[in-house]
Amino acid sequence: MVAPDGRPRRGGGASLSRTGLRDVSRGWLQHHRLSAAQSLQKVLVDPLASLMTWLVIGIALALPAGLNMLLDNAERLSAGWNSPAQVSLFLDAALQGDDVDPLLQQVDAIDGVTRTTFVSREQALEEFRALSGFADVVESLRENPLPDAILVALDSGLDGAAVAAVREQMRALPGVEEVVLDLAWLQRLQQLMELGRRFILALGLVLALGVALILGNTIRLAIESRRDEIEVTKLVGGSNSFVRRPFLYTGLWYGVGGGLVAGLLVAAATWFLRAPVAALGRLYESSFTLHGLGVMGVLDLVLLGGVLGLLGAWLAVARHLANIEPR
Repeated sequence: MVAPDGRPRRGGGASLSRTGLRDVSRGWLQHHRLSAAQSLQKVLVDPLASLMTWLVIGIALALPAGLNMLLDNAERLSAGWNSPAQVSLFLDAALQGDDVDPLLQQVDAIDGVTRTTFVSREQALEEFRALSGFADVVESLRENPLPDAILVALDSGLDGAAVAAVREQMRALPGVEEVVLDLAWLQRLQQLMELGRRFILALGLVLALGVALILGNTIRLAIESRRDEIEVTKLVGGSNSFVRRPFLYTGLWYGVGGGLVAGLLVAAATWFLRAPVAALGRLYESSFTLHGLGVMGVLDLVLLGGVLGLLGAWLAVARHLANIEPR
């Protein structure tokens, strides 16, 4: 083809199109939104099957979460027992009444003592009669078997070594027959709680692995059901990340739904147990109430479920997607 000026005219041909970073980012975000919406739609298409999956995940997450909540309540209940706040000094039966005041002054002078209270043997017997329920047995006693006692309140900031030193000082005082400071039961309680924490952690790890495997199997079935679609997508140039994205969002929705179900199950169990626990506390003259997970605890379960869903989906996609190639 010749131009009017006699020079040859260049024919039209293919041109190179360059895509800017903004267009790439916009397309990437648009595909994420589309994948998330379509994945959620496919999850909700069969609500019964999705509900069963959510229930399985929810039960697996609710069990360690509920046990951990109960352990937190037990630690909150025993918060006032974590320090040896009181020591009982049982006095010698031969100690006269005039010798009690000097002994009280000596006990008050010991570092770490915040308050002392003298309890006579008559007061102790009366309290035992009122609280034990064995009033008839007490009335049949010929003499009072209980000794005079001094209740000593210690500074809560004292550590074990300081408490032991204070106990030895009290034991050396004249007129003191026995010093009772029972820490063995508290140490056993703390060890039991530590054992409970480790058991819950181990159980949680095992169940979290089970949740990841359950979600991985669910995603594997979804991959197999869309094998032809995946082959066509790869045939026209779709990358692995492009194909992987909808399945990751599917795992995310299953995990988030399971975490939400777990939070609802724990909340329902807390509501069911709160009234009996409060009634039991009132019998022991305590205002203790059962505390649940709270909003943040439920959000933590939802977040944990979402992370496990992504992990399970990623493992399933990484394993099975590479085996699907267009023929």
